[in-house]
Amino acid sequence: MVEVHLNAVTPFAVIIIAIVALLIFGPKKLPELGRAVGTTLREFKKGTKGLIDDEDDTKKPVIDHKNTTVQQAEVKDSNNEENAK
Repeated sequence: MVEVHLNAVTPFAVIIIAIVALLIFGPKKLPELGRAVGTTLREFKKGTKGLIDDEDDTKKPVIDHKNTTVQQAEVKDSNNEENAK
């Protein structure tokens, strides 16, 4: 018996699809359709790459609070200075 894989695209299926496309669109339209599909795929790829790059940019670095030192700054209060005089 012959096993049929429904998810597999065989070379025979590709040939049949090409013949049907040739019959439907004709030999003059096929190159234009191929260019349009190629351009569309290229733009889609650029768009998805941009989304992936944006996602990487939004990730914030992890700060290790155990090794972080905090320095205290002197804050001058103008009210306290006036009261001291």
